[in-house]
This record gives sequence, C-alpha cells and structure tokens, in this order.
Amino acid sequence: MSAKQTTTLQQDSLGAQTDWLAGASLSRQELAELEEKRKTPRQLAWDYFLIFSPLLCGLAAILEYRLVPDAFSNDNPMTYFYLLVIMLVIYGLKLAWAFFQRSRNKRQAYQDLLYLAPRKAVLFLLLLAYDVLTLKTGILTQPFIPPINQIMNIAWIDREMIILSSLHTLRLLMLGYVIGVALGLVTGIFCGYSPRFRYWLDPVIKFLGPIPTSTWIPIIMVITSNLFGGSVFIIALGVWFAVTVATMTGISNVDKSYFDVARTLGAKESQLVFRVAIPSAMPNILQGMTQGMSSACTAIMIAEMMGVKAGLGWYITWAKAWAAYDKMFASLFVISLIFTAVTKLLQAFKNYVLRWQEGGVA
Repeated sequence: MSAKQTTTLQQDSLGAQTDWLAGASLSRQELAELEEKRKTPRQLAWDYFLIFSPLLCGLAAILEYRLVPDAFSNDNPMTYFYLLVIMLVIYGLKLAWAFFQRSRNKRQAYQDLLYLAPRKAVLFLLLLAYDVLTLKTGILTQPFIPPINQIMNIAWIDREMIILSSLHTLRLLMLGYVIGVALGLVTGIFCGYSPRFRYWLDPVIKFLGPIPTSTWIPIIMVITSNLFGGSVFIIALGVWFAVTVATMTGISNVDKSYFDVARTLGAKESQLVFRVAIPSAMPNILQGMTQGMSSACTAIMIAEMMGVKAGLGWYITWAKAWAAYDKMFASLFVISLIFTAVTKLLQAFKNYVLRWQEGGVA
C-alpha cells in the first residue's frame, strides 16, 4: 500500500470518527428532527391523527353530553359542559403553540404534546363513558355513583368545607412526611455507612417496616389520647421505612474506591459521608423519598379515618355516614388532585437534583 493510500485511509477513518462524535453530541431536539425526517408518509399521518385525537374525543364528549337525553334530573347542567370546553380550549392553545414552535424549527413542544396526546384523548373518552353509564343510562346505580356534573356542583356548594379539609390533610401529610424523611435519612446513612450500626438497627428495620399501616390503628388508639399525633406516627413510619431502605442500599452500593481515593486525599470521616457517600447515593435517596410519598398518601387516608376532627379522610367518613355520595366522590377527586400535584412537585425536585444524569443529551 502506497503512502498516498495510507493517508487517504487515515483521513477517511478520521472523518468517520468525527461524524460519529458529531452524532454522539446531537441534542435531543436534533435527534427528534432526524427521526421525524425518516418517517414515512403513513407514519406522519398517524402522528397527525394522534396529536389531533384529543380535540376529536373532546368534541365527542361535548356532543354526547349536550345531545343525548338525560335519564335523571340534572341541576345546573352547564357546569360539566364548561369544564369540557375549558379542557378543550387549553389543549387547542397548546396545539397551536406546538405548531407555531415547530414552524420555527423548535420541535420539543410538538414532541411533548404528541407523547401526551393519546392519554388526553383517552381521558375524554373515559369522561364520555362515565357520563353515559351514570347520567344518560343509569347503568351505574344512582345515587351511589353520581354523575360528574352533580359531583362538580356539590364540590362548589361545599367548597369551604372541602378547602378547610384539604388544608388539614396537607398539614398532616407534610408533617408526617418531613419527620419520616428526616428520621429515614439519619437511619439509612448510619446503617449504610457503618456496619456496626447496621448490625443493631437492621433487625429493627426488618421488624417494623413490613407491618401494614392499618395494623397500628388499634395500638395507637389504645396507647395515645392524641389522635393527631398518632396519625403523624402512622404516616412517618411508612415514609421512614422507604427512605431508610433506599438510603442504606444506595450508600452500601457506593464504589469503595471512591472512599479510598478520598482518604488518600486527606478526607475526614464527615467528609466521606457528606461529600462522597450521600452524593453518590442521591438517586437511591430520592427514589426512596418518592416511594415514601406514595406510602404517605396511602397512610394519610387510614390515619384520618381513625377519628381526627378534620381532613379529607374525615370528610369522606362523614359524607358516607350521611349517605352523601356526591360529597364523597367530590372529596375523592380533590384527594387525587392534591396527591398528583404533590407527587409532581417531588418528581420535579428529583429531576432538578439529578439533572447531571442527563449526560451529553440535552
């Protein structure tokens, strides 16, 4: 092989490596653009159908509600209608914004909306099906399963009580959650970093952690006269177990070479914990905090039904005692909204703390 041919091969290899590095450094938006350019006309048509499907399903839900005769009396019928219209308008504005951004070669909003479109379409279909099964046909027995319009109306009428109960629930939830996270971090760090502490505390964790939340209710009602404190204990216990196990696992799995390098550089024991162990175990810790929030959201309903004087769990028990099923369903929807919002905030915090995990893909 001549020197000229060798040089040509080296240049081709260098060019291939450069192209590979350029491809590896592509942003997420650029990768999405390349993927869309490779799509066939049928695939593009299917994408358009998906992204417009929430509008079609929302329109179908509106027409069903307005045109199909009601099988039962329906006071203030426009409440649910306005909700559907607002949801449809919001999605329409997002859709217009996504296409506007796409026209400026910014496809992230379009890709995000395309990903969420099937869920939103199914949501409209579920609302349509629920209205048909309750208000239009009565297949779901009345008044035990009330229509959405009735639930919305009673939620507005009883809004002061629902808001007050929601504030009590949030206070109890956050108090138990913060205490559980704090204790779980301390226990998990000690057990994960120190084999000596793990030797003594591991049996306690394995004994208390798996016990179901509802099992503690009779014990709490016997040993304490303060039901609010007992409710905090039930919530904190579930959070403590989830955070402890996740933190202990994360710190135990930290590569030992990290500690060796830090000691070589003169790090103290406290620096090994706070500068090496905890940052390395942060993904596990945040996952445990997320699982702890799920446990707290489950435990708080059980805790509030023990006999506390306020909260959404108490409101459900009170409404059920008076056979006010529309109020009971209204509180269930409020609980779902609150827990969804709290979980999303925690997930946003987790994504912010772990933003370094994105690596080279923006």
